[in-house]
Amino acid sequence: METRVRSQTKEVVVRPDRPTVLIGDRINPTGRKRLTTALLARDMEVLQREALSQVRAGADILDVNVGASGVDEVQLLPEVVRAVSTVVNVPLSLDSKNPEALRAALEAYQGKVIVNSVSAEERSLEEVLPLVKEHGAAVVGLTIDDTGIPAAADGRLAVASRIIERAAALGIPSEDVIIDCLVMTIATDSAAAQVTLDAIRMVRESLGNNQTMGASNISHGLPERDALNAVFLALAIQAGVTCPYVNVARSRQAVLAADLLMGRDRHAMRYIRAYRQRQSTAPK
Repeated sequence: METRVRSQTKEVVVRPDRPTVLIGDRINPTGRKRLTTALLARDMEVLQREALSQVRAGADILDVNVGASGVDEVQLLPEVVRAVSTVVNVPLSLDSKNPEALRAALEAYQGKVIVNSVSAEERSLEEVLPLVKEHGAAVVGLTIDDTGIPAAADGRLAVASRIIERAAALGIPSEDVIIDCLVMTIATDSAAAQVTLDAIRMVRESLGNNQTMGASNISHGLPERDALNAVFLALAIQAGVTCPYVNVARSRQAVLAADLLMGRDRHAMRYIRAYRQRQSTAPK
C-alpha cells in the first residue's frame, strides 16, 4: 500500500517497508498563544519560521491548522498555505473541520495534499470525501462515527473499513485513505495505549492501509511527556503506523531508532547522518 503526496517540487512516498514519514504538527494555534497572535495579525513571517524550523528538524510533510478563535478559516487557511509553500518545498496536510476552508485551501495549493481529516460520521463523509475526490487528495480517516470512538480495537477496525468503502464508492483509491486509530490519554484509561496498538495491528493485517496518529495525545496530564511519547511512538511504528503527526524536533531521534531496529535503515546511514547533523549544529 503506497500513498504519494507532493508539492510542486517534491514527492513523498508513504509505505510500510520504507522509513517512517514524519508530519510536523507545530503550525497549530491550539495551546500556543504566539501562533494565535500571529494568525490574528496575519503575521506570515512567524508561520514561515515555524515551517522552516520543522523542515530543518526533519519533517517530511507539514500540517497546517489555523483554527483559532476569531480567525476566518476560509480566508486565512489558503493564505497560510501559500505563505508556507513559498519557504519550504515539502507537501502539506490541510487541517480543518470547516469544509469551505478546506475547499479554499485545496484550490490554492499546487500539488497533492493530505486532508486532515474525515470521520465515519455521516456529515463528515458527505462533506469531506467529495472534496478529496475532486482535488485528487489523500485523506486521514479517523476511527470515530456517529456513536463515538469505539472502545474496542475491532470496533475501530470496523469504522476504518466503512470509511475506506465510502471513499471507494466515490472513486478514491484505498491507498489515499490513511487511517488514524485514535490515541486516547493513558492518564484516564490505563488500557488506552493497548487498545490503539491492537487496532493499528488489525488495520495493518486486515486492510493494509498506511496509518497515522497524534502520538503526543497518549501523555496528556502526565509528567515527563517526551519519554512516554517516544516509547509509544516506537511501539506504534512497530504495530503499523507509517506517517505520524509529531513535534519533529522532539520525536525524530526515537523514530530514527525505531526504523533502524526494524531494518528500515540500511547500515544505519540515516541514523548516523542525523547524529552528525546534530553534532555539527550543537553549540561549541
